[in-house]
Amino acid sequence: MSTPTTRVSRWERLSRAQRENLNGQLLTGPSLVLITLVILIPFVLSVVFSFSDIRLIDIPRLSPSSVEWTLDNYRDAMGSDAFWGALWTTIAYSALTTIGAVGVGLALAFALRRPFRGRGLVRVLLLIPYVLPVIASAMIWRTMLNPQYGIVNAFGQEYLGWDTPIGFLSTTSMDLAGLPVPVSLLVVVCFEVWKSFPLAFLFVTARLQSVPGAIEEAGALDGASGWQSLRHIVLPQLRGVVLLLVLLRFIWSFQSFNDIYLLTGGAGGTQVMAIKVYTQLINRADIGGAAAYGMLMSVILCVLLAGYVLLSRRKETM
Repeated sequence: MSTPTTRVSRWERLSRAQRENLNGQLLTGPSLVLITLVILIPFVLSVVFSFSDIRLIDIPRLSPSSVEWTLDNYRDAMGSDAFWGALWTTIAYSALTTIGAVGVGLALAFALRRPFRGRGLVRVLLLIPYVLPVIASAMIWRTMLNPQYGIVNAFGQEYLGWDTPIGFLSTTSMDLAGLPVPVSLLVVVCFEVWKSFPLAFLFVTARLQSVPGAIEEAGALDGASGWQSLRHIVLPQLRGVVLLLVLLRFIWSFQSFNDIYLLTGGAGGTQVMAIKVYTQLINRADIGGAAAYGMLMSVILCVLLAGYVLLSRRKETM
């Protein structure tokens, strides 16, 4: 049995680099274990399940020898109209929410750029949608849009001349001036824009505060107008943060589940990929099919991430 003196002498015989390496391993060890248990193992299992014919009822009897490897899950997904419908809905939802959230955040950041009385209070109020719990936000919107007692339908019937209340959360399409309008999809897009624009507002505001005022003053002395200064001086300074916001917002919207499920449950033409994975797993008890849908989502997101990295490197070399 080693004595404390022996343990100290062994520690002292280690070099400084070895001590730092050991300390680093001890500090990062718990994080690596947590990442392995929470991320790596579930991901590996998802890959395995996506290539196997397995349902929820098979879980108690599951063993490595009982797994039947197959590509049918991917064939069924790629050949299904429901998959392509969910994919295009997800792309439309992600694109609209990204444009809306980043655009609104950018506009408000510019509008509140110059100091005025009460600017701090206005900035705090703009953050309320972002910090409000998503369940509370969804319930507020569901109440306002309810066709029986919602304030939106009551206002529309009283002052806008609506003949009947509109089911904003269950109507797939509605003719407006001869054009089909995806009502429920636009509602969940507006909800996501309202919920997420404060993050873009914070990012852009922080970047605007770091733009040197001397640059704009020099442009004004050279005869640049306000629009020219905005276009050629300020906006180029925001290119990097806006590109990052677009990528992050698109990825988050692409895998969005809570907001849509709480508002519509996937009804009214709002069944995005995440909702499709949920219904495939819960309603159909098809683990393999749900895992295949999840893997296809991951592949699409990896392609987007790779495109962002290539674009960033190209801009750095220019």
